[in-house]
Amino acid sequence: MSKGILTRLRLSSLRLRLVVVFALVALTAAVAASGIAYWLNREAVLTRTQDGALNDFRQEMQNRAATLPLRPTQDDLRRTAEQMASASGANYQVLLLGERAAGKPIVGASDPDDFTLADVPRSLTEAVDTERPVTEANPYPYHLFWQRTERNGTPYLVGGTRIDGGGPAGYMFKSLAAEKADLNSLAWSLGIATALAVAGSVLLAQVAATTVLRPVHRLGEAARQLGEGKLDTRLRVTGADELADLSRTFNSAAESLQKKVADMSAREESSRRFVADMSHELRTPLTALTAVTEVLEDEQDSLDPMIAPAVALVVSETRRLNDLVENLMEVTRFDAGTARLVLDEVDIADQITACIDARAWLDAVDLDAERGIVAPLDPRRLDVILANLIGNALKHGGSPVRVSVRTEDDELVIAVRDHGPGIPEEVLPHVFDRFYKASASRPRSDGSGLGLSIAMENALIHGGSITASNSVGEDGAVDGAVFVLRLPLDASGITREVQTRSSQGEVEEA
Repeated sequence: MSKGILTRLRLSSLRLRLVVVFALVALTAAVAASGIAYWLNREAVLTRTQDGALNDFRQEMQNRAATLPLRPTQDDLRRTAEQMASASGANYQVLLLGERAAGKPIVGASDPDDFTLADVPRSLTEAVDTERPVTEANPYPYHLFWQRTERNGTPYLVGGTRIDGGGPAGYMFKSLAAEKADLNSLAWSLGIATALAVAGSVLLAQVAATTVLRPVHRLGEAARQLGEGKLDTRLRVTGADELADLSRTFNSAAESLQKKVADMSAREESSRRFVADMSHELRTPLTALTAVTEVLEDEQDSLDPMIAPAVALVVSETRRLNDLVENLMEVTRFDAGTARLVLDEVDIADQITACIDARAWLDAVDLDAERGIVAPLDPRRLDVILANLIGNALKHGGSPVRVSVRTEDDELVIAVRDHGPGIPEEVLPHVFDRFYKASASRPRSDGSGLGLSIAMENALIHGGSITASNSVGEDGAVDGAVFVLRLPLDASGITREVQTRSSQGEVEEA
């Protein structure tokens, strides 16, 4: 078989199974047919040769050996044996066994160098010498017996009988080498025919597999394209068999899926647009509310003690609402795929210090970062990540929060660790989910529920990741939560669309 066929057989298990099944069926059928043909021909050849030789030997025994005297001489036996062998058309040797006196056997052979009494199986001589009672069913005391034997790898037919009423016993010895050669030739012919049948079945299996599997391959390729998002993929339907029905079913399913995805995309786009528009529209009144709350906060000490708590609540909720609107707009940009990076060479230690200082966390954060670690990052997005991770640690774990920076296998690794109660095991898989609440009994919190989700999105857009786990102390107890931020030190690892700073100036985020 060609290399292409072997490659297809390796790559397609279904094709391989079809070829193997075809080959096994053909092999079984060919071996069975060849075996039956060989057995029938073997029996026919051996039976024909055997019957011809034995019948001829019986006739010669009746015509020649029966005329010998009751006590023949060895020369009589030898001469008669030679006459029987030469007159025979079956080409066998003859050995006559008589008695010159009671208990004194003599042997005469047509060719003593080729056939002696030692070549006659003992079981055959015993059968020939056994006298059987004469009855209606058995009119003769002695019968003709035969046996197949082998000498030096050559098969022989040995037959023997005894003259009724007294007389010598005779044995014939015929070579079956010619018949063996004919049968070997027949076996080779049948073997070649079997091999050709198997080879032909493999070729037929290839043709059948190609005919059957070509539509299956097209169906698999179409399914792959459909899985890659090419929802307009359709199969060309020909014929009216089961594969054609399968193709029609696939086209119907693909069309239904395309319609549903289009509807879902339209609804999702509408929802994103609604959230973006709503967030944008809320910014104007929120700006006014923020200005008012700042004034009220400045005058809070001079307000009526009965009104001051309400003013404090309004200030707090306004700021929370403002943060929520900003986070919603950020999430909308990520979902719409419009978030872009503005890369710059950032000194990590300086960036973290600036983030902490801007939020007055210097006394609550322990920073372990060497100077001079520089990476191509978006400073604003890195600030968002750090603010969310450190703020979350301060809120839930309390101070001091430890921030450590190191490089590891071309990655920047920033670990934020607190010493609080840690994160429950059932919560760990969901800490980056949007609006996830660790306890249904506490649906309200000071945050928006989007901080860690936005941090993760900002890490992903850099080609990095964030993981959350619990730190275990020496006593085996949980000793705070650990968030690990990993970012690539090489900008080529960032796969999303990126805007970079040029020598002419900065390109701001769209």
